Amino acid sequence: MDQRHATHPDDVPALGTGELRRRFLVEGLFLDGQVRAVHSHHDRVVLAGLVPTGRPLSVPAFPELRSERFFDHREAGIVNVGGPGRARVDGAEHDLPHGACLYVGRGAVDVEFSSVGGDGAPPARFYLFSAPAHTTHPTTSVLPGRGTVRELGDPLTSNRRTLNQYVHADGIRSCQVVMGVTTLHPGSTWNTLPAHTHDRRTEVYLYFDLPADDRVLHVMGRPEETRHLLVADCQAVISPSWSVHCGAGTAAYSFVWAMAGENQAFDDVDGVPVADLR
Repeated sequence: MDQRHATHPDDVPALGTGELRRRFLVEGLFLDGQVRAVHSHHDRVVLAGLVPTGRPLSVPAFPELRSERFFDHREAGIVNVGGPGRARVDGAEHDLPHGACLYVGRGAVDVEFSSVGGDGAPPARFYLFSAPAHTTHPTTSVLPGRGTVRELGDPLTSNRRTLNQYVHADGIRSCQVVMGVTTLHPGSTWNTLPAHTHDRRTEVYLYFDLPADDRVLHVMGRPEETRHLLVADCQAVISPSWSVHCGAGTAAYSFVWAMAGENQAFDDVDGVPVADLR
């Protein structure tokens, strides 16, 4: 488990490209047959990638968390961004095709993930976003497109997109995790405009379905002094509460957005008009 300590916004203007990427960009999360994880001290969220090849994988009890089992004091939202997969949670099986979401509540004991595509099929890639939980909600799965669907943006401004809310106050219940998937329509490139901050939650974007030779230019930092990261397929960006988060790709893409913090109100944001970004 990689540890990422919290960063004060006053530090960001002095950081070079390499240090910005080291602190906020998560690379190498999906390696065949492995579980890779990052623990951020911004709201104590954990990101993990599980790629089962040949045998199921479980989420280990990372020693840094000081728990007997991973879900003893945590909950998680999981999205499959790879080939067909399946999860088994305390004996109950959940089929998870590409883009499906699974919520695992606090107290789950036997949790494992497997690929089910057969010979020659790409393995499943399970992306896990976890936060501390102080109550228990039932483990629930939802197929892609079956959540609360919102159509946003306009093709004239290159940001027409479909947003699927999966884990939220009016959908799959959780203690504090909020999660969904946004897919850009063909010909659109911009996400999350107007940009915003929410000083009550940390948010993480995991970009996927982006062609290998394309990139997303992800804008971060304080609104009055932004920075950028060039992000490849299946890489994530940690956005602290003080940071804007938006981006434009060289091709259409999807991204998993996930939040944890003070509340679960999706529209509790502090918007920043495009003309005010610097």
